[in-house]
Amino acid sequence: MNEDGAGLRFLEFDVPNQVSWQPGPLFPGGRTLIVFSLESGKAWEGNVRTRLWLYDLRTGSLKAIAEKQRLAPFYSPCLLLPGGRLLVQAVIDREGRLFSMDLDGTGRQEVTRAGQGFTYGVNLSPDGSRLAFHAAGPRPHSYRVFTSNLDGSDRVLVAGHPDHLYFGVPWSPDGKWVLFQDCLHKDDPGHDWSDLCVGDPGRTFHQVLTRGQSQWFAAAWGTPENHGSGSNVAQWTPEGRILYTRKLPGARTAFPFNRTRPDTDHFNRDYRPEEARGGTEICLLDPRNGSVIQLTNNQPAQWDWAPLASPDGARILFQRAKTGGYPAIWIMDAQGGNQRKLTDGWNGQGAFVSRWLPGPA
Repeated sequence: MNEDGAGLRFLEFDVPNQVSWQPGPLFPGGRTLIVFSLESGKAWEGNVRTRLWLYDLRTGSLKAIAEKQRLAPFYSPCLLLPGGRLLVQAVIDREGRLFSMDLDGTGRQEVTRAGQGFTYGVNLSPDGSRLAFHAAGPRPHSYRVFTSNLDGSDRVLVAGHPDHLYFGVPWSPDGKWVLFQDCLHKDDPGHDWSDLCVGDPGRTFHQVLTRGQSQWFAAAWGTPENHGSGSNVAQWTPEGRILYTRKLPGARTAFPFNRTRPDTDHFNRDYRPEEARGGTEICLLDPRNGSVIQLTNNQPAQWDWAPLASPDGARILFQRAKTGGYPAIWIMDAQGGNQRKLTDGWNGQGAFVSRWLPGPA
């Protein structure tokens, strides 16, 4: 859709046995997108077969890729690498591993090896020379942040501690820092909240930018019949500031994590809207001096999250939902003005921020 909400188009793919579709990397020029489809089942266990496709946003053509010399049922597209190669996560023996390959699946090169942890959340440095990613394990719930060359060499641990879950690693626009979240998972097994950190991508050093576990990390929304969740990761703006989701004092979601039962559905939350309090707001943090600008403020409080600046930094997309409601995509100016809803999705069942696309050539 256009940034004024006009021209909304839902992409529909008539492919048998594919029950879910997600956007993947976008090719330079903005015309061709890799999309990712899944068959029915618990995708997070790595046994569900996925397929990767090239989709032409103008013509609507769909072409299967990465079918040759396949390693595992589950492939997830991560990045397009310099030279037109594709970085994918393949789940092998319940471990997410990274491989680069040509678009048809041949020419495969191992980037992470067996035993290096369940790896995902990969980002490419601005100069295209390095990767940043987080890896789960070897301890339960222990996530560490690494950088490496594109072939996996020169692997550097940026942050890791058994008491901390370090997650999400977008690079700063100048390539000098990686941004990630620090969740105290022993006190917060649902990973609801976190603090923000920046780390030196070349060595084990990082600085904590926020206090009090104030970033909404594991966003959850909807109703018992139709709910969703996802990792809410802070993002850089083009000028080097940080957009993040700050909780209001005492905020509690309508979906508290249930500590008393095993997690069998990758959600493990109860719906208790009567216990919900407050909400969240979008803020802009300057990592150089710690100053914070509040961009959204709802009365009564709502849940704002997933802010994403436009390439020119002039506008910000974000999601907004009432307690127990479905998210809609909103847009605002860079300083928080002119907030307006763009879409609440198909039949009002929710819409999620994905990315900005280039305008027509």
